Amino acid sequence: MATIIEFKSNNLRAQLREAMQQQTMVRLWRGELEHGSFCGYIGGVGREFILLWVLGDNLTDDGIYIMRHRDITELEAPERHHAFMAKALALRGVKPRLPQGFPLDSVQDVVHAAGAMLPVIGVHVDTEEEEEVCYIGHLVNSDDEGFYLQELSPDAEWMRQASFFGWDEVSTLSLDDGYAQGLLAVAGPAPALEPGDAGIGHMS
Repeated sequence: MATIIEFKSNNLRAQLREAMQQQTMVRLWRGELEHGSFCGYIGGVGREFILLWVLGDNLTDDGIYIMRHRDITELEAPERHHAFMAKALALRGVKPRLPQGFPLDSVQDVVHAAGAMLPVIGVHVDTEEEEEVCYIGHLVNSDDEGFYLQELSPDAEWMRQASFFGWDEVSTLSLDDGYAQGLLAVAGPAPALEPGDAGIGHMS
């Protein structure tokens, strides 16, 4: 029987690691950031972040989300309908994609690894309204304070100037989700930044 756990202690990481080791389908909530939930399989648990392969509402591969475990308010393990969903995934040939050895201990490690892995990533940042806003783009540079992202607009147009994000702004990264891949497919490879742009240079 599924158990929903509300976390108020350091028990969180232990429960997440157990679900990862047992390859248990989970559902989790982040009540302070959004009203919905995420369903999928945990592929890694670090000091600050977890890696979750996300299963969409229509039993589709919705990509990988890397999120702060401190934002998780509830966990259902196993997911209430996990038996049916696992069978449906097997029949449809959908398998979790869980990259091995992905660094999850700090936001710097997460951003650098994601940017090296894919041409575009989704960067979710906290706002004053305490709701996440997602920016999609190509990682071009970083320094001690944060990183530069060459953004893709919602109309699949590349910006010619990079945007700066502070390390402490980032709550979640999304990788290989359908929307970001659709934008990239329409936009094509990122063009060069304008000469003198702050994002030009080698990552530290």
